[in-house]
Amino acid sequence: MADIPKDLRYTEDHEYVKATKDPNVVAVGITDYAQGELGDIVYLELPAVGTKFKKHDVFGTIEAVKAVSELFSPLTGEVVEVNSRLEKEPQLVNSAPYEDGWMVKLKLSNAAERDALMDAGAYGAHIGQ
Repeated sequence: MADIPKDLRYTEDHEYVKATKDPNVVAVGITDYAQGELGDIVYLELPAVGTKFKKHDVFGTIEAVKAVSELFSPLTGEVVEVNSRLEKEPQLVNSAPYEDGWMVKLKLSNAAERDALMDAGAYGAHIGQ
């Protein structure tokens, strides 16, 4: 069974949104379920700091041994930090998707969008768990 932390919000595309110390900034990554489906992650293409995205824009790609997938921005905002560790350690997405495997931090343009994302219970139902 996939790990679905109760304090996060989720998208139908298997991205998560995690609160940070700044209420206007969130960490974004892919869920434990998504990394399990992809298999061993070998490469990520992530945006530069300062890049702006609308909700559901493609913000990067993730390459696993068996597939390449697009990453979708769960919310509208600007990238304020990129997890540079993933350049040399993409497997962190597999081993710790909710901790060291986060991908970008977004400064939100519209914090109310977060309310439209799924909670843990809805995401669990979405993946049949």
